[in-house]
Amino acid sequence: MTNQRLIMLIFFLQPIAFGAWLPRIPDVQQRLGLGPAELAVALLGMPLGILLTLPFAGRFVAWIGGRATILYGFVVFLALVWLPTWASSIEGLFVTLAIVGVALATLELGLNVEADAIEKHSGQLIMSTCHGFWSLGIMTGSLIGVGFAALRVAPEWAVPLTAALMLPISVFFASKLPRLQTGETAAAETAPSRRRLPSLALLGVCFFVFGITMTEGAVADWSAVFLRDVFGLSAASAGFGYSIFAFMVAAGRFAGDRLKASYGPVAVARACSIASVTGLVLVVISPAAWAALAGFAAMGFGVSVGFPLAVTAAADQKDRPAAASVAILSFIALLGFLLGPPLIGLVAEHSDMRFGLSVLVPFLVISLLLTGRLKPAARVTVQDAQRAASRA
Repeated sequence: MTNQRLIMLIFFLQPIAFGAWLPRIPDVQQRLGLGPAELAVALLGMPLGILLTLPFAGRFVAWIGGRATILYGFVVFLALVWLPTWASSIEGLFVTLAIVGVALATLELGLNVEADAIEKHSGQLIMSTCHGFWSLGIMTGSLIGVGFAALRVAPEWAVPLTAALMLPISVFFASKLPRLQTGETAAAETAPSRRRLPSLALLGVCFFVFGITMTEGAVADWSAVFLRDVFGLSAASAGFGYSIFAFMVAAGRFAGDRLKASYGPVAVARACSIASVTGLVLVVISPAAWAALAGFAAMGFGVSVGFPLAVTAAADQKDRPAAASVAILSFIALLGFLLGPPLIGLVAEHSDMRFGLSVLVPFLVISLLLTGRLKPAARVTVQDAQRAASRA
């Protein structure tokens, strides 16, 4: 198996257990007797874990490398991901989500750094495809969660079973990752002071991705609740909203590298941003469940390529090492992913779920306006560096 295919497979495996948790959020909410605002507060636990982790995770990953981060990160993450399903109170749910957030942030940063290293080493575009496999993985996990719900298996057993199954498989394939010399090392780039603030170019990329990942997080946490509360669907049926969304995210990402090569990242990002806004409006005004599902599908395709395009753009910034740039991007991106759901819950508590989801519109519009920040920079691959060295 080539390095490119191996990292794609690992991207697929990583979110399966987490995806099995997402359709069961309404079950945990109901068991704990939480209203939308209370659930929103509990969901803030994961952003807290992210906030405490990412300021240090970039240095950590740069120190031990993406491969080691992935290998050990799988063990820690899969040992913890099931904890929220066993929470017995809103406080317990908050704390366990924070713990999972620490593990999730570190593992996903390692994945992105390793994918960027393999992309630079091979000279082949793979980032969008890698994230396509991630979306396929979380869709698979959500379908597993829907299946357990249909079989009436309680979430406190379904998610641990999924995590236990994924642990040996994930560790086995992570151990096969190569130890690569990245283009960054080969070109002997010098890292600036750690205290230097992010450049305006990097901040533009980060704020572009904030609205994209905010939408992803909102659909992950609230699509099943939305379909249940607005249209009265059962737990199993409501879970299909996120499955459809994740399928379209995967489809867009699998096409993303080809679209990027043909039209460039800016044009692709603009077209997809328009699709995401259109899909969100359709969900908010949907007269029936089928219309909402169509809206979730359009939103999925619309947000599909935003994060992988942003990862590449951030890693190309020359003001700091790639791991540090991607850590800053991941901090903002995961902040959007995890702050969106609580915001929607707080709004929905005082209005309804339709109005709650509508708060995403201005953030997606800002992402649309910032697509120009994804203009590509010249990349240095290992082959380029070796050719330059031979001419010196």
